[in-house]
Amino acid sequence: MQDQPVYKPKNHIRIVTAASLFDGHDAAINVMRRIIQASGAEVIHLGHNRSVHEIVNTAIQEDAQAIALTSYQGGHMEFLKYMFDMLQEKGCGHIRIFAGGGGVILPEEAKELQAYGITRIYSPDDGMEMGLQGMINDLLEKSDIPTGKDIQVTARDIYSQNFVSIAKLISAAENNRDEVAPLLEEIAHHKRKIKSPVLGITGTGGAGKSSLIDEIVRRFLRDFPEKRMAIISVDPSKRKSGGALLGDRIRMNAIDNPRVYMRSLATRQANLSLSKYVKDAELIAQAAGFDLIILET
Repeated sequence: MQDQPVYKPKNHIRIVTAASLFDGHDAAINVMRRIIQASGAEVIHLGHNRSVHEIVNTAIQEDAQAIALTSYQGGHMEFLKYMFDMLQEKGCGHIRIFAGGGGVILPEEAKELQAYGITRIYSPDDGMEMGLQGMINDLLEKSDIPTGKDIQVTARDIYSQNFVSIAKLISAAENNRDEVAPLLEEIAHHKRKIKSPVLGITGTGGAGKSSLIDEIVRRFLRDFPEKRMAIISVDPSKRKSGGALLGDRIRMNAIDNPRVYMRSLATRQANLSLSKYVKDAELIAQAAGFDLIILET
């Protein structure tokens, strides 16, 4: 097999990667998410043993174009159909689902899942015919659709803390700021009436930032049952590929809560530790009225 050329995305692609619930087999998804990142995509990695609820909510909050997951635990039919249905129910049927499970997912099951609405089930035969990079190219090409463009979001949507609208507006601020500049200006005036504290947390890799935030979130939710919080997390983009690993969620177990919104941002410039769109994300979180905002980099 000849070396596959790497697909070059036309848009900033964001992919949520995970292994399914009750599945500790994460070797395959770890390999795939590294290739996805090296191919120029921004990867929000959740790790193994993740529920449909966690994966779907992450994809919505992160305004991802697609979900890529592995399932070796035998419950792939129910798991993937439930995921598809939940995305439809939440008004996010545009988010595509890709999956693989080696020989666990039978060919007739793959056909049934794809007929149901799953974008693609990759089989061992696909791996032999397409190669790893070929499968990633296929996934990226099918996911290469713009986000934050021609969005139908109003200031009222933001004030009501609609997570879908918040996610779309942050993407628009990143990708098409001129298009939503009037809306950002409108909510900036509203923001001045709200004084939500912003807690900044920084440190070297492995210092324990994500673990600290997880504990803060846990105690905040326990001690303030009526309050809500937002987390904005920034990770660096790779200089060569432009891809990024946005992996802070993998160590945060308390954030899967309706009172917590989290958005991961890539710097999209290799020499910076902050995204230049952090201020816009913070502005949107302030306007939404979150009681505490955590900024982590």
